[in-house]
Amino acid sequence: MNMKKYEMMFIVKATMEGEAVKATAESVKKVVADYEGKVVEFKELGEKKLAYPVKKELNGYYFVMQIEIGKDGLAELDRKAGLDENVLRHLIIKLDEE
Repeated sequence: MNMKKYEMMFIVKATMEGEAVKATAESVKKVVADYEGKVVEFKELGEKKLAYPVKKELNGYYFVMQIEIGKDGLAELDRKAGLDENVLRHLIIKLDEE
């Protein structure tokens, strides 16, 4: 399978319990594993104030991860992050090949 490198940032609702925030982050990582992808780096950036309200939320819990995944897995990751009501926003960018 042709794996490419991507970086994904996502924001989780900060109004949830700490365990629910971690569970949401783990569910995003699980999609990568389900499609034989690899999480190269995972960073928790913590809770930050949003620039404007998103889905009536004023704060969000930020996560950034670098992944290697095929295009099918990437499409599913994008789809699931969009459907998850606990993920306020997400962005996936392709990293340059070194």
